Amino acid sequence: MTDQGPLPVEEVTDGDRVLAIPGELPVLPLRDTVLFPNSFMPLAVARESSVRLIDDAIGGGKLIGVFTQRDAAVEEPGQSDLYEIGTVTQIHKMFKLPDGSLRLIVQGLARIYLEKVLAVSPYVRARVTPALETIREEDRLEIDALQRNIKTNFQQVVSLSPLLSDDLQTLAGNITDPGKLADFIASSLSTISTATKQEVLATLDVRARMHSLNRILIKELEVLELGSKIQSQVQSEVGKNQREYFLREQMKAIQRELGEGDEQTKEVEELREKIETAGMPEQVKKEANRELDRLSKMPVAAAEYTVSRTYLDWIVSLPWAKRTKEVIDLKRTLDVLDADHSDLEKAKDRILEYLAVRKLNPTVQGPILCFLGPPGVGKTSLAKSIAASLDRKFVRVSLGGMRDEAEIRGHRRTYIGALPGQIIQGLRRAESKNPVFILDEIDKLGADFRGDPASALLEVLDPEQNNSFRDHYLDVPFDLSEVLFITTANVLDPVPPALRDRMEVLELPGYTEEEKLKIAGEHLVAKQVKNHGLTDEFIGFTEEALRAVIRGYTREAGVRNLEREIAALCRKAARRRAEGRDEAVDVTADVVIEMLGAPKFLDEEIEERTKNPGVAIGLAWTPAGGEVLFVEASRMPGGGTLTLTGHLGDVMKESARAALSWFRANGSRYGIEEDFFKSAEIHLHVPSGAIPKDGPSAGVTMVSALASELTGRPVRGDVAMTGEITLSGRVLPVGGIKEKVLAARRVGIREVILPRQNEKNIKEDLSEELRRDLTIHLVTAIDEVLLLALQPPMQATAEIAEPVAGTVQ
Repeated sequence: MTDQGPLPVEEVTDGDRVLAIPGELPVLPLRDTVLFPNSFMPLAVARESSVRLIDDAIGGGKLIGVFTQRDAAVEEPGQSDLYEIGTVTQIHKMFKLPDGSLRLIVQGLARIYLEKVLAVSPYVRARVTPALETIREEDRLEIDALQRNIKTNFQQVVSLSPLLSDDLQTLAGNITDPGKLADFIASSLSTISTATKQEVLATLDVRARMHSLNRILIKELEVLELGSKIQSQVQSEVGKNQREYFLREQMKAIQRELGEGDEQTKEVEELREKIETAGMPEQVKKEANRELDRLSKMPVAAAEYTVSRTYLDWIVSLPWAKRTKEVIDLKRTLDVLDADHSDLEKAKDRILEYLAVRKLNPTVQGPILCFLGPPGVGKTSLAKSIAASLDRKFVRVSLGGMRDEAEIRGHRRTYIGALPGQIIQGLRRAESKNPVFILDEIDKLGADFRGDPASALLEVLDPEQNNSFRDHYLDVPFDLSEVLFITTANVLDPVPPALRDRMEVLELPGYTEEEKLKIAGEHLVAKQVKNHGLTDEFIGFTEEALRAVIRGYTREAGVRNLEREIAALCRKAARRRAEGRDEAVDVTADVVIEMLGAPKFLDEEIEERTKNPGVAIGLAWTPAGGEVLFVEASRMPGGGTLTLTGHLGDVMKESARAALSWFRANGSRYGIEEDFFKSAEIHLHVPSGAIPKDGPSAGVTMVSALASELTGRPVRGDVAMTGEITLSGRVLPVGGIKEKVLAARRVGIREVILPRQNEKNIKEDLSEELRRDLTIHLVTAIDEVLLLALQPPMQATAEIAEPVAGTVQ
């Protein structure tokens, strides 16, 4: 696109200069830059068309037209993309760079109009005309006043702005022409936008231009004065030596003055709102706000920022005031407990008593319950049932193997990756401050160089102290008094006395055969049938089958192994179903043997092992329930030594020595030579040598085994016994009576010898069903034990007083 014929040259007078402006000029488009007349400016030229333009201009008259682009992103601007007013410019110097781009030093000469673009290739060429500024005579006085104002304001701007050199004040003061003064100041202000500078360039009326510039200077002066005020505020807060911190505060203060916010401010406000609505105690709220203020002053990139933010997230997410509405309905609770658990009457009664007191006095501080019993009796599931009956949330934390005190109290925030302890974490998961919180396997806690978790639990499980529990991570008090803590344990011996003192122990003894039968029929069978994808129509269990599993395949206080064996039967039935055999499976005693193989435990083994003299049946207590153990005695020629084997503990070894000493002192009354031990070696052995054994309750069993071996009279195979002995021949009480009696029943023994002082345990712990088909002999002396245990009855010498044993049917 070109016009016909050359365009005329127009002359413009600039002071003492006469400038000849060609009617057609090559046009250099500028991005984000405005060039004013009478000013020098460095320019970078990189566009291929612009480089070509400069090369041609250098060879021509070095005059070009410079116009600013409306949109800097346009690569090939046309007439509509350029402002109408630009500057005729002279190129003074040019430098070529290795990448092909150019660096120019140019001088603006005069304003020009962009009349019409004549060509866009290889670069823009356009028809231009001079744009002459105008000054009316009647405006001279006002222009003089504006000129003075502008110089004064510009001096203040220069003095306040760190970006402007002080030399600019002198240069501006030496300019007398008002139009040139306006152009000089506008080109010197680097903080105003490109559009604003272009507006000044396009204003040809000098009076209007100076009014516009004066407004710009006043606004710039206000911003700089505000920045100075902000700077003073920040300096007073952070001190002279914290320049980096000052700059950030200055930026924030500017944003606040402008009404703008950033992501960090938004985040801080959200946290502040959560703190207000969390229902924290005043002391905790004060600490949270202090930490939040600290967070708001940190840069997001600071290492401490994440630590502080995580801490606040934990504090606002805790249930400070959230609690589930407790429903105390004793009948409903009893129905839930009975539906989920058979027997356990003592534990159920104590739970109902606690709830009854809480119903009458909701503010009472309840006890910390500890369910004590062998594995598989339902300790954990009983706690779940309590939570369900009260409509409370349920939290469980396993303490088994825990060795670090910080697992309970949390880690201090100075450590990388620090977190609160399991107590606080559990409450956060529950989202309630009054859940049922079970601490499982409290007897399995350990201790090492990292601390003793049991000691950390002292505060947690003390109703007088836990209303202000202080986790190391949070370092603020949290009220645990509304939490219903329940602990479980298999044995209390490993639990420290101070911790044991804080708990009310409820013993959950093992189940009888009838109770296991009931549990299997009501709970276990239905559960396993469902778990294996079967239905009651496809598989059924007879009572004889369940009894056969209990007697022949399990020897336990609980029902876990029983459930496993039932699951094994269901798996085999499921396989038949999967193979396409759709006939129903009726599990009888014979089918049990067919599916599970030969029984693992046989009752006749007891009778077989006691046929010969020197073998007695004892009863022992273990964390897994009661067990039957055998004590074997053997006499050999020797030199008066006693050998003890079977992995016995110190207490059990002392019981063996006491038994031998008593029999040596009293053997003559039973027809044994007084010096029999001089020429004999006695060996006492307790089978299952890989299992550690200890305790005093095998004393009567050891005496009976020794008496049987030395008198040649076998011990009755249908009698089991337990009791501690003394050198004077007394039988002392022992613990675990119910578990031991249940162990005797499991192997088919129907007569038990117990110390008389354990009579109270029989009445309290043994149900009518247990005592119905069991004969219990209560004894106070070893003589009574031997009279009942040995067969046939011993012929005592004249010195023996006829012993009398109490019998309980």
